[in-house]
Amino acid sequence: MAGDSPPIAAPGGHYTHAVRGGGLVFVSGQLPIAPDGTRLVDATFEDQARQTLANVAAALAGVGSSIDKLLQVRVYITSIDDWPAFNTVYAEWAGASRPARAVVPVPTLHHGLRIEIEAVALS
Repeated sequence: MAGDSPPIAAPGGHYTHAVRGGGLVFVSGQLPIAPDGTRLVDATFEDQARQTLANVAAALAGVGSSIDKLLQVRVYITSIDDWPAFNTVYAEWAGASRPARAVVPVPTLHHGLRIEIEAVALS
């Protein structure tokens, strides 16, 4: 990414982190992977959530959007018991922004990670 956009690791597959179309930004599923490519498998759930949200913000910034332009956020977590912790971390990250949101418990995620987030925002 160019300029002062937050760093984000290169995509791990055949996709783009974020794509603009029709005045919207679609953010691909982001995992708790540090900008240097380190998978935060052994990190606490809260640290995994913070890194994943940082990746969403970086993907948005990379195409000229931002957290305050979010319309919808879809969150996948491997334990519904992590919902309260996620909600706390998310509220700190999102601030005054309150996009539509779903938190979906799933049995597993790639690399044994505990959270994945995808989003839609205004361009």
